[in-house]
Parts: sequence; structure tokens; C-alpha cells
Amino acid sequence: MRYHVLAADYDGTLAKDGHVETSTVDALRRLRDSGRKLLMVTGRRLEPILDLFPDVSLFDRIVAENGALLFDPTTGEETLLAEPPPPEFAAELQRRGVNRLETGRCIVATWQPFETISLEVIREFAIDLHIIFNKDAVMLLPRW
Repeated sequence: MRYHVLAADYDGTLAKDGHVETSTVDALRRLRDSGRKLLMVTGRRLEPILDLFPDVSLFDRIVAENGALLFDPTTGEETLLAEPPPPEFAAELQRRGVNRLETGRCIVATWQPFETISLEVIREFAIDLHIIFNKDAVMLLPRW
């Protein structure tokens, strides 16, 4: 059986502590040169990936933000795959003292102990987000 596409997670699969080894990049290059397609999947926002990994052009697509954003490294085109929360949502979290906050195109992330405040604001805004815990991170993600 011949596989035509490799989809690989960034953290813990391609990268260790945010860094991709040269041997991994070489293996990805060989795979791509064999005619196969490469997809990177990650829960991270797109900007940190672009900052950390200079070889994104090896990939045909990057699925970022836990599946909420599709990025084409060749053209730079971004496609939202979920509805982003309103800008007032992140502003309200900050107003309530959430001082560690990252916003992507669709996802909002904070860290413990801000999960309770996050849930309160989700309910008050009546938006369809759910909370996923990833170590100490509190990911506020769109429902699919």
C-alpha cells in the first residue's frame, strides 16, 4: 500500500521543545520529493509556527489553531474553518483580569486558573465555544 499524504503534528512529533531537527527536515524533504503531500497539523496559532519553523514551504497545507485555520504556505492564503468569537470577547476576558491571553484567527487561549472566568464569559456572550485543557493551557475553541 502506498500512502499519498502524511499529516503530522508539530509539537511532539515534528518538533521537540519547539525545534525541528535537521534530520526531520531532511526526511520531510525526501518524502515531498517522492511525490507525496505533506500536511502540518497543530493547535498553535499560525504566527508562532511561521516564526519557529523556517521550512513551512515543505508543507502543502498547515492546519492550525486546532483545525480552525487552513494555511497555504505557497500562496499565503488563509481560510477560516470556524467562526471567530467577537473581538469584545477577548476584551471582556482582559477586563475581568485574565492577564495571560493569546488570540488567533478563531481560537482564544489562556492558562489556568482562568478557566472559570472564561466559562462565565462564554455563557454571558452566548457563543458556541468549548474549553479544552492542554497541560496548563486553557483553549477556548469553536465547536465543529
